[in-house]
Amino acid sequence: MSATATKRLPAYALFAALLACAGLPIYIHAPKFYVDEYGVSLTALGAVLFGLRLLDVVQDPLLGRLSERLRNQRGTAVGMGCAVIAIAMIGLFAVPPLTQPVVWFAIMLTLVFSAFSFLTICFYAQGVAKADRMAGQGHLRLARWRETGALLGVCVASVAPVALGAMMDAPFAGFAVGFAVLAVAAALAMRGEWVSVDVPPSTGFGTVLGDPLARRLLLIALLNAAPVAVSSTLFLFYVESALGAPGFEGPLLLLFFLSAAGAAPVWGVLAERYGTKPVLLAAMVLAIVAFGGALFLGTGDQWLFAVVCIASGAAMGADLTLLPALFATRMAKIAPSAAEGFGLWSFVSKFTLALAAAILLPLLESAGYVSGTPEPAPQEAIDLLRLLYAGVPCVLKLAAILLLWRTKLDRDAG
Repeated sequence: MSATATKRLPAYALFAALLACAGLPIYIHAPKFYVDEYGVSLTALGAVLFGLRLLDVVQDPLLGRLSERLRNQRGTAVGMGCAVIAIAMIGLFAVPPLTQPVVWFAIMLTLVFSAFSFLTICFYAQGVAKADRMAGQGHLRLARWRETGALLGVCVASVAPVALGAMMDAPFAGFAVGFAVLAVAAALAMRGEWVSVDVPPSTGFGTVLGDPLARRLLLIALLNAAPVAVSSTLFLFYVESALGAPGFEGPLLLLFFLSAAGAAPVWGVLAERYGTKPVLLAAMVLAIVAFGGALFLGTGDQWLFAVVCIASGAAMGADLTLLPALFATRMAKIAPSAAEGFGLWSFVSKFTLALAAAILLPLLESAGYVSGTPEPAPQEAIDLLRLLYAGVPCVLKLAAILLLWRTKLDRDAG
């Protein structure tokens, strides 16, 4: 790998951090902000979020096709995408709604979702071309920088509004302006990377779906992403009710992401030395051990749960680094343009989030669980919450382990 290529890798980390910062406001910050500032009901916000998740699921493959068609103008398209996501974030948090707040919420988030998805697909597709120009295991090296930057971005986004709240009267507006500045910086840092590469014309989704290994990796990604979707959906409820520790949600969530960020480069180094497949399998086993421990925690066990957060966060660092590197390596061989392949990859990830929200929360409600009330939930509901949060991910991870174990990877991939 040339010295010039090495110097450009931090730009990928910065752009990944931008994309990661755009995720947390959607799922954590925005609903609370609109409830507190404009009195929008949680039911209405939940319906909008679920609808937009489904929109995201449907549009990602189409955005992958669009990214492929704009391959020769990708730099311009990405610049426009960065402008849209920055303006939409300012509109979401810094501009008073120009119509009914819930409608404004839906419009701004639609823009954020769409730009986020398009930029992610372009970013990962360009990463395939970048890694192919690097010596050695380029996909692993690039993934280490990229996913570490993304995880650090998540950490910053999770604490920025709280930190800004101690310094200014409008912390979310400050967060939005800071995000816009980051968008400009990331776009400038990556401006020389959106080069068109000489690859065969795209043959559509059929090439990816027709390849047995690509299909197997997409299925592994589905099974492996589902536990993260489950735990993300139920994390706040688990800490509040199963552990009886309201107020610890923020620090524990930050601990989880910091652990993932710290572990991601370590998994990359281990994969280069021992092979991607055995290291990824070891990380999956670690995740099962961590979630298995959470099955037995109860009221007052938040400090033990901190250990679970460290272990499960470290395991997620491998998921976010190694599995995309495997898929990128395969895309480089069967679909070098890669955009449509990562459109399907994004589809798989978003599908698990939509499915988790659609299934788990109604199950809890049917068991009598109600969040945020002084009355304790029925013990049966708490037991179900614990089982869904910790037990279901163990089963899904085990299925992913068995599938990966039986998958024969390319020699240079695993």
